[in-house]
Amino acid sequence: MSLNDITEGSLMRVFITGASGHVGSALVPELLQHGHSVAGLARSDAAAARLTDWGADVVRGDLDDADDLHAAAQAADGVVHLAFRHDAMQAGDLTGAAETDLAALRAIADALAGTDKPLVGTSGTGLLALASLGRMGTEDDTVPGGYRIDAENFVIDLADKGIRSSVVRLPPITHSTLDHHGFVPSLITFARQNGFAAYVGDGSNRWPAVHTVDAARLYRLALESAAAGTRLHAVGDEEIKFRRIAEAIGRGLDVPVRSVQAEEAGQYVGFLAPFVALDNPTSAARTRKLLGWEPTHQGLLDDLADGHYFRTAV
Repeated sequence: MSLNDITEGSLMRVFITGASGHVGSALVPELLQHGHSVAGLARSDAAAARLTDWGADVVRGDLDDADDLHAAAQAADGVVHLAFRHDAMQAGDLTGAAETDLAALRAIADALAGTDKPLVGTSGTGLLALASLGRMGTEDDTVPGGYRIDAENFVIDLADKGIRSSVVRLPPITHSTLDHHGFVPSLITFARQNGFAAYVGDGSNRWPAVHTVDAARLYRLALESAAAGTRLHAVGDEEIKFRRIAEAIGRGLDVPVRSVQAEEAGQYVGFLAPFVALDNPTSAARTRKLLGWEPTHQGLLDDLADGHYFRTAV
């Protein structure tokens, strides 16, 4: 099906950045199975081949190609923005990664302004930890600005520019057999290198998590029906103590589990040092009520117990 084919009823031609990545690899089949057509951004031959194999159209380019992003968004009935310069983030260039993300969103927004077409952006529940709420975070909680927060607020503000914009906040851990480069594989890699699985302090800080397929279904629901200016939480497990995550990794690798101090965390968890001690309990109650979304796949600890992460992580 061509990106320029005419759709019927509520079916859409959807342009997706990050279409061949972790969440994208679940979202593309989800959309196709529900009758939508998909055009995915691909910056490599391998990514293009994956999209073609799934039955999606290919838009060659990357997040730096503002003109290509604008054209692809203009030709679509809706856009999902998943891509992010994770390579830059992991190399320590947080500013560069965030600026690229915001520039890509501006190019897409320019194409959609005044059309009432949907744009679903991506953010993270981790921003709520920065607000020091002292309670379970909700979809109504916001932060004025900051790393990746500026992009979230930008997307929400597009509701005033004739775009049915929404944002899906992903938890720090989105897990499944599709997860090859996220926080879990990284934590496992560090644990292998260290000879132990680390947590900070007493490890009582809490993280939310979601299964990739459940997250993909929420993106589809947001694309189809979320009201303009809506923040959504893709959260299955609302609060897992980080020590329990470290213990599950320790069991999977058959290595001990050890507490480290916050100031030495960088020695043991690398680029994850700013995150591992965050307390980020997060509710998805409002999201479930708004869109009728219910996670149906297994939680993080059960997924870790299945063992697939330890057969594939390097």
